[in-house]
Amino acid sequence: MTQDASPTAAKKLFIKTYGCQMNVYDSQRMAEAMGAEGYELTEDQAEADMVLLNTCHIREKAAEKLYSDLGRLKPLKAEKPDLKIGVAGCVAQAEGAEIIRRMPLVDLVVGPQTYHRLPAMMRGEAPAVLTDFPEEDKFDHLPERRATRRAPAAFLTVQEGCDKFCAFCVVPYTRGAEVSRPVDRILREARDLVARGVREITLLGQNVNGWHGQGPDGREWGFGRLIRAIAEIDGLDRIRYTTSHPNDMADDLIAAHRDIPALMPYLHLPVQSGSDRILKAMNRKHTAEQYLRLIDRIREARPDILLTSDFIVGFPGETDQDHADTLRLVEQVGFGTAFSFKYSPRPGTPAYDRAEVEGAIADARLQELQALLTRQQRAAQESMVGRTVSVLFEKPGRETGQMVGKSDYLHSVFVEAPQAQVGDLVQVRILESAPNSLRGALLD
Repeated sequence: MTQDASPTAAKKLFIKTYGCQMNVYDSQRMAEAMGAEGYELTEDQAEADMVLLNTCHIREKAAEKLYSDLGRLKPLKAEKPDLKIGVAGCVAQAEGAEIIRRMPLVDLVVGPQTYHRLPAMMRGEAPAVLTDFPEEDKFDHLPERRATRRAPAAFLTVQEGCDKFCAFCVVPYTRGAEVSRPVDRILREARDLVARGVREITLLGQNVNGWHGQGPDGREWGFGRLIRAIAEIDGLDRIRYTTSHPNDMADDLIAAHRDIPALMPYLHLPVQSGSDRILKAMNRKHTAEQYLRLIDRIREARPDILLTSDFIVGFPGETDQDHADTLRLVEQVGFGTAFSFKYSPRPGTPAYDRAEVEGAIADARLQELQALLTRQQRAAQESMVGRTVSVLFEKPGRETGQMVGKSDYLHSVFVEAPQAQVGDLVQVRILESAPNSLRGALLD
């Protein structure tokens, strides 16, 4: 008697994700699209049948990093000639067929708006390079999210693209014009996530608070109203969103921070500079004073909110006085943390050809700004000691019986909790502040 042949082993997919939370979400959706084709995710690149690099183009040398990573794949491709290598994301959108020309080992290149066609590309039913902005909505063509248990916190894209055209930013060119997903599709995906164990959802968009999608009644909703609708989902305990523009911080959204307990007291609101002259050169369309008054209104609605921001140092034309204006704004606001970078010229952006600030001067300004922001971050964390916060456990810690989770304010909190499980939402008293985390104890 002969035995039945063993089932064909599932093909393996390895994805490396660069950059922002949007790319994390996109990688999950690409994995689901390829899952429908029989691929399973692997964390071991060597066993993969397909390697997908999901790229980010925000910072300088993003393309060089990609080509370096592709170079390291050459031995694996030589060992496994049938290995498929794909490049996705914003570098794919910007570089297009040039990637395959420079690196013939690459089999396909797909932009952020066309990754729903990955399966067809793998089957040879679509071109090997797809970087157009299609008329169809990719979300209409992605498979239903599989009914598997999820981590307790998840991302959900509600808006893509940007119409702001800041002088330093490639997003309008790599992600396209602003598009807002309709309410019913967002709510359906949110309910599905909660049904699979998600207790915290972060709403994503390149300009997420500019979302203005179609409601079930056919009328346009604002972002504050969307958050109120999501907050009504049974079993969803926490809502966050990122990234926002100050000019789209509407009254109803500020009121949502006051009215909705599930909307966490944390807001990332990039300002980029404290100098009106530089803000104008950046095409930000707001002043430092307008930003400060907006912060006042937000804090009036939610006094305990923790604010974070983004800063670019050494933007073309920045003077010592412009830099001093930025430091003064930081002092006035008092951020819980912030991300600061030296200006990075991006090809195709309005600021690309402008004369850059001398490197040593920009470096010194960045160090001074980061030192101030670090002091503010430490002060914010120290202020948490003695307070009681809610913590959503996301994974076990390094020590036996330890759990790690995020507080309401997005701080990482380490807690001795031998009986706790991933996904537990607990009350914790903060005992100690470390450089980038907090330590707490469970309340009885």
